Amino acid sequence: MMRDQGRWLIQLAKFLLVGVANTLVGLGTIWFLIGLAGWSDAPANLAGYAVGLACSFTLNRAWTFSDSGQVLPALVRFMLVFGVAYAANLATMFWLRDAIGLSRYWAHALATIPYTALFFIGSRLFVFARPVRQQPVIDPRAS
Repeated sequence: MMRDQGRWLIQLAKFLLVGVANTLVGLGTIWFLIGLAGWSDAPANLAGYAVGLACSFTLNRAWTFSDSGQVLPALVRFMLVFGVAYAANLATMFWLRDAIGLSRYWAHALATIPYTALFFIGSRLFVFARPVRQQPVIDPRAS
C-alpha cells in the first residue's frame, strides 16, 4: 500500500511537471489568440489545449505512467478523458467569467484546476491503468 502511494505521488509530480509545460504553452496560445488575434474564448481555448495534447500524450505515456501497452487504444482513451476534462474546463471558465465576473484571462487560468484534476485521475485510472494481474486459483483439494 505504501509503495502504491509513493508511486501515485511520483506520477502526480511528473504529471504536474508535464502539465506546467503544457499550461504555459496552452495559456500563452490562448492569451495570444484572444489579445492579439481577436479570437473569441471557446476557439482560443480549444486551440490552446490542442497545442499541448500531442506532447502531453507522449510525455505522460512514456515518462509519467511508463505505459508500454498499445498506443492506439491508449490514445483513444486519452482523448475521451481529455474530452471530459476539457468540458469541465470550459464550464468552469464560462462560469467564472459570466457568473462570477472574473477577467477572461483569470477565468481561463483558474479553469485549468478542474481540468488538471480530472485529467490526472482519468489518466491514472483509465488511460494508462495497469491491468490487474490475476492470481492463479489454487484448489486446496488438488494435491
